[in-house]
Amino acid sequence: STIEFTGALHATVIKQVRLKNPSKKPLIYNAIFRGRDADDFLLPKGNTVTIAPKKQASVNVEFTIRFLRPAEALLLLTSHGIDAATLTFSLKSEVKHIEPAGVTKCKSPCYEL
Repeated sequence: STIEFTGALHATVIKQVRLKNPSKKPLIYNAIFRGRDADDFLLPKGNTVTIAPKKQASVNVEFTIRFLRPAEALLLLTSHGIDAATLTFSLKSEVKHIEPAGVTKCKSPCYEL
């Protein structure tokens, strides 16, 4: 599935991914970001996710919009120990608007001899 990060240029956007553990054993995932813009995405609580048996957990994915072009990356969640499926999420961004950082007024003659 695809997770879309939309917002203003230079804004930090946080999205949640909900993971479920239907097994009777704890499930531990290691998160890896891959792709052109992988360095711009992060998990604020670290790259290891533990889900208790028969429970669910939410994982925050954080992204700061630095460029006007769309950013793209993959989030791979691989399990440790238990034979759980590797989960893959496509991460994409879109700039919806640009907020000015400030306004500067200048006064200058148009022409001088």
